[in-house]
Amino acid sequence: MTGSIELGGITLSYEEFGSGEPVVLVMGAGSPGRVWRAHQVPALVAAGLRVIIFDARGVGGSSPCPQGFTLDDLTDDLAGLVQKVAQGPAHVVGTSLGARVAQHLALTRPDLVNRLALLATRGRTDAALSAFSRAQIALHDHGVILPEEVRAALGALANLSPASLREEIEAEDWLAILGMAPPTPSAGVRAQFAAALTGFPPSVSAFAAITAPTLVLSFADDRLSPPHLGREMAEVIPGARAEVLPDTGHFGYLERPAEVNRLLVEFLTGA
Repeated sequence: MTGSIELGGITLSYEEFGSGEPVVLVMGAGSPGRVWRAHQVPALVAAGLRVIIFDARGVGGSSPCPQGFTLDDLTDDLAGLVQKVAQGPAHVVGTSLGARVAQHLALTRPDLVNRLALLATRGRTDAALSAFSRAQIALHDHGVILPEEVRAALGALANLSPASLREEIEAEDWLAILGMAPPTPSAGVRAQFAAALTGFPPSVSAFAAITAPTLVLSFADDRLSPPHLGREMAEVIPGARAEVLPDTGHFGYLERPAEVNRLLVEFLTGA
């Protein structure tokens, strides 16, 4: 089922699958919600969950909001979706920027979150995040059009584990997929990367106020959200479970979907 909702003057496009307890999946910066369809949606539906995916403002079928927005805006959007579509509360799973939005929701609206799964997350900025986000912003602002080969190479280095590039055929497949990325970030995607630089609390310890049962899943070879930043989150959130998957980069949920799905299903269903 597909649909859209109006929230504070913008439109959010969403899809839902299956039935049972609702779980909302929140994608990272620059990517539409349909990325979850390949692996996570089928696994979670098979586990008896009602899965809701959506395009965050700035991408896909949702409002592009080229004027910009903040992490608070993205969090308000997620809250509205949980309330209006999931008829909340709901389980919430996020990756990268989506994980930061999910944890901010759990911090500010604990009444809307049953269980919280954070993939490739962090509670503070660092040089790598700042450099990568500002590079994406600069590409848009300067109108730089990257050749397909450059997009593929940079995407692989930033988002994949070296393990995913060891086999020649698999590496060629990954490079072909990454080469299909837009040559220049759109204004909406630029706004998402700008939002990624905002909204950090003064200290990671602020996340100790999260009360939802939490899984923090990090990827061992992740350059953009390295495991030590995930461990920091797991250490401050009361009772949080921390897992690190080997041979995975920032796109770990696509690189090793069976392992990611197993952990998500176990956590979300209590199996």
